[in-house]
Amino acid sequence: KAVVSTQSTGGLPKAAQLKHYTQSSSHPGLHSASLPGILCLDLLPSSKRTVTGGADRNIVVFDKEAEKIICTLKGHTKKVTNVVAHPNEKTVISGSPDTHVRIWDVEEENCKHTLRIHDGPVTGLSLHPTGDYMLSCSADQHWGFSDISTGKLLCKVADQSVSHGLTCCQFHPDGLIFGTGTSDSLVKIWDFKEQKSAANFPGHSGPISAIAFSENGYYLATSADDEVVKLWDLRKLRNFKTISLDDKYTVRGLTFDNSGHYLAVSGPDVRVYQISKQCDLVVTWDSHTQDSTDVRFGPDVSYVASVSNDRTLKFYSAN
Repeated sequence: KAVVSTQSTGGLPKAAQLKHYTQSSSHPGLHSASLPGILCLDLLPSSKRTVTGGADRNIVVFDKEAEKIICTLKGHTKKVTNVVAHPNEKTVISGSPDTHVRIWDVEEENCKHTLRIHDGPVTGLSLHPTGDYMLSCSADQHWGFSDISTGKLLCKVADQSVSHGLTCCQFHPDGLIFGTGTSDSLVKIWDFKEQKSAANFPGHSGPISAIAFSENGYYLATSADDEVVKLWDLRKLRNFKTISLDDKYTVRGLTFDNSGHYLAVSGPDVRVYQISKQCDLVVTWDSHTQDSTDVRFGPDVSYVASVSNDRTLKFYSAN
């Protein structure tokens, strides 16, 4: 069973406050206009920097407070679909349909390691809670576990039970289990030490588009090409809430805030739900002109950040 942590909610805004968050800034100049679209997002928590990956094959580190680009990292030969910002503030990890995972040094603005561990597009990346290792998954039906400091592959495992590629992955906060999604609608929980499946969560239809664990370890949120978000209680291994979305709503990203009180969803708009029995919709922002591809909460939900195919990075806050 998962070991969970307890998170303080002292600094969190209440739903009534979050409801009044509005767009506080918008940044269209981070990625190329000739190959428009920002496809993924992560935050470097302490320095208030964002990391974005684009259709232009670049990764951009942006300073939210100074409102300037810190560096642009180039090396992928196809679009960048996954980025992970390491808590050490110096390391960024990226994945691409070019089949490569790259580990970057932000200060030196260069690629430290290029990991050629997959035979198909890299579809997911997740940092192990220790910060020393990284999980990757691919359309080649394999997940891999690699050492970040050396760039060495430690193990690579095929999901023998399916004939479909993996679409996303994320470590549970305890580092002992992780989840994967497949292109044939299955969500699977893996026992990392045993390298075996521990539980399956069926119920979606279509490829799994996103999965997210809450930081307290209790909940898993999942989405697919079926206009719903499912919430699972990991203590009881059951689906306790299915959130029905609008017609033709394609979820592109899911993320919990650090307390597990809020869940953000990106797609045709950006929206935040309060995690409870009802899972009420708190706020919706529709300022992107195309689908939002990813979303993140700032520390203690002090702001929310989103990116989009419209080439903008937007921030929402109490102003």
